[in-house]
Amino acid sequence: MSGKVIVSGVSIILVVGVAIGVVCVVNKTGNDPALAAHQKNVQSICSATEDQKLCQDTLGAAKPTNSSDPTAYLAAAVEASAKSVILALNMSDQLKVEHDNGEPGIKMALDDCKDLMQFALDSLESSANLVRDNNVQAIHDQTPDFRNWLSAVISYQESCTEGFNNGTSGEEQVKKQLQTESLDKMEKLTGITLDIVSSMVHLLQSFDLKLDLNPSSRRLLEVNELDNEGLPKWFSAADRKLLAKVGGGGAAAAGGGGGAPAPNAVVAKDGSGQFKTVKEAIDSYPKGFQGRFIIYVKAGVYDEYITVPKTAINILMYGDGPTKSIITGHKNFVDGVKTMQTATFANVAPGFIAKSIAFENTAGWEKHQAVAFRNQGDMSAFFDCAMHGYQDTLYVQANRQFYRNCEISGTIDFIFGASPTLIQNSKIIVRKPGPSQFNTVTADGTKQRNMATGIVLQNCQITAEKELFPVKDQLKSYLGRPWKEYAKTVVMESNIDDFLAPEGWTPWEGNLYLNTLYYAEYANTGPGANLNGRIKWKGYHPNINKNEAAQYTAEQFLKAGPTGRADDWLKATGIPYTIGFEKP
Repeated sequence: MSGKVIVSGVSIILVVGVAIGVVCVVNKTGNDPALAAHQKNVQSICSATEDQKLCQDTLGAAKPTNSSDPTAYLAAAVEASAKSVILALNMSDQLKVEHDNGEPGIKMALDDCKDLMQFALDSLESSANLVRDNNVQAIHDQTPDFRNWLSAVISYQESCTEGFNNGTSGEEQVKKQLQTESLDKMEKLTGITLDIVSSMVHLLQSFDLKLDLNPSSRRLLEVNELDNEGLPKWFSAADRKLLAKVGGGGAAAAGGGGGAPAPNAVVAKDGSGQFKTVKEAIDSYPKGFQGRFIIYVKAGVYDEYITVPKTAINILMYGDGPTKSIITGHKNFVDGVKTMQTATFANVAPGFIAKSIAFENTAGWEKHQAVAFRNQGDMSAFFDCAMHGYQDTLYVQANRQFYRNCEISGTIDFIFGASPTLIQNSKIIVRKPGPSQFNTVTADGTKQRNMATGIVLQNCQITAEKELFPVKDQLKSYLGRPWKEYAKTVVMESNIDDFLAPEGWTPWEGNLYLNTLYYAEYANTGPGANLNGRIKWKGYHPNINKNEAAQYTAEQFLKAGPTGRADDWLKATGIPYTIGFEKP
């Protein structure tokens, strides 16, 4: 894998190198007007970043062939981030060799880091292509994509760091080495790029440029291309009709008037399909397949572990209903498995859609982290699905995700990660935890202030299983706790039952992140929505106004593609959705 990664990383550097031109370090302007303009541009651009000195050092070292072109500076920032990721990946590879006969936990974590760094390079390659192929107007129009990709890079970096969580001295030593020699720099450089992209208006003002309000018509990466009907390229008009037929799941439940679509693969435990396991069906995905690959999972309990690889894009997997088609597993942290690898089902491919199927991890509260579903597929969508577990049930690791009419259950941090995730019209079930434990519905991992990430629960029913109600005062439940510094969670237009602790939210540890997090509630109902007794943190907003809440509706929170419209990809999934508010 490492050989392939280096090639990929070099390709990014070649892409942006064209825009940047020669690299030289200069400390004095002398009488060179171009150099003076360059240094002025760098100072202005970097004034919008968190670490202005590192930004100036990074951009100042690149001498653009045209200092009046802002894209050259974006290219330089992306290149610097890519180089830092390549360094982290090569270091992970080297450490893996050094610890080949060492602790299993170290090897497992380093394997995860290598994969995560490759995913980070993929996101940066998308960013580099965007900068290379477009003028500043088109780049501005696609700012939501740009921010999403850069946010994903930071999510992957954090996931790598979190993998060394066993607390052994060996793991701590390797973690510290990776952080100080590569990962910390990767986060800082990507953060600088994210700050610049998040302040595009400031960037353009630095160059005295004005934008046309009409979105660019350029079509970029295949994964984000739209056809002439405003649909992503892989969602043809036929696909849209086909997806609508899937309806609530299975042949009998399929809507659209034409019966269920013809699947490419049928899974049945009784042997009545092409495959007896879901993994076999995923593995049958043809190389270079174009269009929507459909997998029908017949009723049955499938005890297996599955990962949809990044090359298996645009899979639609549907079952006979979440109480009939069930994928189950029991991997967990206590038994020596890293959190990322405990997932019963993991998806890393873009365009993944699941309907009418359940994913569960039955390890139980005593086994701690035990993921039922891990997802990092961009523009992925779920309808009428169930994710059942205890701690860490649904790992929304990175990239844009949408859940509708789903059922999600668990105890501690059972919806967690660092992605733009909107869960709409779903049932959130808080389970009875172990003795001396507590429940937290969410644990958002937004690490930097400009990351386009967060967890939004809209028009959901937030309730508890019946076993929890009698002990709700002893085993308390909260809407969330801040996993990282800029944790962002919004609960809006939802009904909250009478099981929630009055405080509503709980700290991660002491006063950690209480001033930098963003927690908000809007237009909730039910006894648990009573704001009396809520915590009084600086970062908590108990009753935001409608304009502020609008930023967390699908229309704003899940923007994508050259037009920057959430409608374009959500409509094409065939899944019901509300683009704005559920209630007037």
